[in-house]
This record gives sequence, C-alpha cells and structure tokens, in this order.
Amino acid sequence: MSDEEDGGSLYVLTAVLLTPAQFPAVLGDDFPEACAHLGVEPAADGYGLVLGQDEEGARWTVVVDDVSLVATAIASWDCGMDYDLSPDERTIVVSLAGWPLELTVSTAGIPEPHDPEQGADGTGRVPLAPPSADAWGPVQRRLGADQIAREWADWRERVAEDGGAAAAAHPGLARALEEAAGYARQAPPPGRVRSAFAGEGVRTLRADGPGWSLVARTGGGPAFVLLDEEPGGVLSVPGGGDAGLPELSGLLAALDGVAARPA
Repeated sequence: MSDEEDGGSLYVLTAVLLTPAQFPAVLGDDFPEACAHLGVEPAADGYGLVLGQDEEGARWTVVVDDVSLVATAIASWDCGMDYDLSPDERTIVVSLAGWPLELTVSTAGIPEPHDPEQGADGTGRVPLAPPSADAWGPVQRRLGADQIAREWADWRERVAEDGGAAAAAHPGLARALEEAAGYARQAPPPGRVRSAFAGEGVRTLRADGPGWSLVARTGGGPAFVLLDEEPGGVLSVPGGGDAGLPELSGLLAALDGVAARPA
C-alpha cells in the first residue's frame, strides 16, 4: 500500500518499468512517445508505473521516479517473493486516473475496479484505458512483436518447418528493413531499438518505426516483421538476406550496437 499525492491509499496490484530499454508496447513506438502518452517528460533514467486501486475501487496509475524500487519489486514478484511496494510521496511524479494495461486482478474487500470521474486526477484527461482488441493498428502490431519475442522458439520452428518463406518482394517489408538499417546511420529516438538478454552470447532485438515492428535474435535465425498495413500478418526474413535486402546478420549487429539495454 502506498500513499497518493492527495493522501489517499493505493492498493498496489502490479508495476511496470517505463525506461528507454523497457516500456509497455501499448504506449508507443519509442520511449519519448510512451512518456508523452502519459504526459511526463522523457527523463533519461525513466520511471516506474504503479497500478492499483484506491479505497473506493477506482483505478489509478502512479508514475514514480524511483526506478530502482519498482525494478526490485518486479524482480521479487517474478521470483515468487512478497514485496511491499510503497513509493515515498516525494518520488511521485503524477497520479493518473485509469490503467493503460489490461488487468484481470483486483483488490479483495473493496469495490470492483472502475475509472474515477474524468478530471479526478487534476489533469482533465480521459482516464487511461487499455487498447481495444477489435481493430488492428500500431498498438496491436507492437504487442504482436512482443508476443513473438516471448515465443521465439515456436516461431523459429514454424519458419524451419515451412522452409522460411519470406515475402521479400513486399514493399512494406523492404521499407521497414531500409528504415531499420537507417537507425545504424542516424540514431533513432531512445527506445526505438531495444536489446535484451536471451542466452549466452545471444540478444533479442525489438525495433519499431512508422507502421512497422521487427523482432529478431542475434546469432542466427530469421527476423519477423509486422506491418500496420498487414492486419494480423507476420513476414519472415531468413538469415542471410534475400532479394537485395540488407544482409540480416549485419543489420542485426548494427541495430544491437545502437539499442537501449536494461541496466
């Protein structure tokens, strides 16, 4: 339980990081865009987002600048350990009505989760809400790439089974790879390219751009590209390059060189 800015209590349900190397895909293609979605400045060290309910059951997202505290809580929870996440009031940047993420949990003993009235947080904004699953768009495209990153072995196996057929002639795919290659020549906004540990000597790469998302791993294998213009579709790029596109391993190495990495 933590104190809100107005002195009320917040029953914490979960927390996520908002840093250049790690932020919820629903918020944007890069770290500055994700911060703008929440109305905060893109501070270099990032933020923690604490999601919970007040005593009346209202949904709140509390943005704090104590990133280490939130990271410790997340790591503890991931290990199955209890951790009482109680940010100090002095670390609170802003409290926003609503949740940007879909949560299926709630606090026992208080009313069901609901949004407070618009303006209850003093910003005049409509309460935050998770994206609709009914339409394909940038949010769903980014979430799809995140899912592939989590299920990498399954997706790589699919490519192995179907021969790794790639839509190399697809103009959207060519555009995405060209723009990704451009990131190595001119650094993109923080968080457009992110690199995460995936095993000894292997990194998972996530890159986003206007209308496209890419997920791949260094050390060999395919890359997968999702496009706004291809609802629900996933285009595969076999390792080694194809049809005049940039050689994949070199492209991935270049992207890894400019990627944001978790501390």
